[in-house]
Amino acid sequence: MKKAGKIILRIVFGVLALCVLAFLVYFLYFVLSYHRIADHQALTPAQNAAAGAAVPDTPYTFTTYNIGFGAYSSDYSFFMDGGTESWAFSKQAVQDNTANMLNTIAGEAPDFAYFQEVDLDSTRSYHVNQMDLIQNAFSSMSLVDAVDFDSPFLFYPLTQPHGRAYSSIVMLSRFPVASAERRSLPIDKGFSKYLDLDRCFSVSEVPVSNGKSLYLYNVHLSAYSNESDTVESQVRLLAEDMSARAAGGNYIIVGGDFNQDMLGNSAEVFGTTGEYSWTRAFDPSLLPAGFHVVAPTDPNHVVPTCRLADAPYVAGQSFVITIDSFVVSENVSVSELSTIDTGFAWSDHNPVRMRFSLNA
Repeated sequence: MKKAGKIILRIVFGVLALCVLAFLVYFLYFVLSYHRIADHQALTPAQNAAAGAAVPDTPYTFTTYNIGFGAYSSDYSFFMDGGTESWAFSKQAVQDNTANMLNTIAGEAPDFAYFQEVDLDSTRSYHVNQMDLIQNAFSSMSLVDAVDFDSPFLFYPLTQPHGRAYSSIVMLSRFPVASAERRSLPIDKGFSKYLDLDRCFSVSEVPVSNGKSLYLYNVHLSAYSNESDTVESQVRLLAEDMSARAAGGNYIIVGGDFNQDMLGNSAEVFGTTGEYSWTRAFDPSLLPAGFHVVAPTDPNHVVPTCRLADAPYVAGQSFVITIDSFVVSENVSVSELSTIDTGFAWSDHNPVRMRFSLNA
C-alpha cells in the first residue's frame, strides 16, 4: 500500500509539474510574441474611386460605425464587459451581422465612411475577413485600412479562449486618396497592454479642387485603460498631428470610436448610471484652437451610439452612452449630426451620420 501511495503521489506531482511547465511555456510565448506596429507606417490605399477631387461648398455625407467584429447582435454579451461570450455565436452570425451593418451604411450612400473593429483573420469571428466584405460592398470607393490588433493566441477564458486576433480600422472615400499613414497611439505601460488593442489612428489625404487637402482621421481610442494618463496622451498626440496638417488652410475631419463621453453628460441625457473607464467625458480643451466636437443637431432626440455588453440589450434598462462622433476644423461646416437607430441589432454600437461641406 505504501508503495502504491508513493506511485500515486509521483503521478500527481508529475502532472502538476507538467501543468506548471506548460503554463510557463505559454506565458513566455505570449509575452515574447508581443510587439507594437511601427509608428509612421505608410499605408497603401486600394484606389477604386473614380478620378476627381472633393469640391468646396458641396454637401457630403460621412458615416462612422464600430462593427464589433460581427459578433454583437442584441442578445450577445462579451466577457471583457462582464458578459459570457468570447467568440461570436457562429460564423453565420458574423456574416449575417456584417451584411446587415454594411447594408445599413450603403443605404446612406456615404461619400466617406469609417469602420472600427474590422476582423481580418481572428479566432473570435471564425476567421471571416470582414474587410473583404466591406471592399465588395463598396467596390467603387477607395479604401485605407490600418491594423490595430495583432495579438498572439489568448488562452482566456479557459472555457472558450479568445484566441488569435487580427483586426483593423477601415476608411472609405468616394475620391482617390493621395497618401495615407498609420500613427501609433500611446498605450498603457503595465501588463494590461498585452490584452488591449495596438491603438492607432489612420490619416488619409484626399485632394480638394481648390488646391487644399482634406485629411481624414479614423480613430479608435482606448477603452479598458488602467492608467489615468493614457487616453489624455492619445488625444494630445492626435491634436498635435491634426494641428500640423491643418496648416495652410487644409480641412480636418476626425471620427470614430473615441471611447469617451462625447456629449459630456450622457448619463443625464439617457438616464443611465455606471462608472467605466470609457464613461469619462471627452475634454475639448485638449483640441487645438479652431477645432470642435460636432454636437447632435436635434438635441431633443439624441440616440446613444453604444451599449454596455455585460448582458443582452434591453431598451430602457441597458447602460447606454454616446462615444462615437466627429471632430472637425473650423473650415468644415456641419449641417447634421445624428445617430442611426438600429436598436443595437448587429453591433454594440449604432452608426453615426454627419452631413457637411468644406468652406471655400
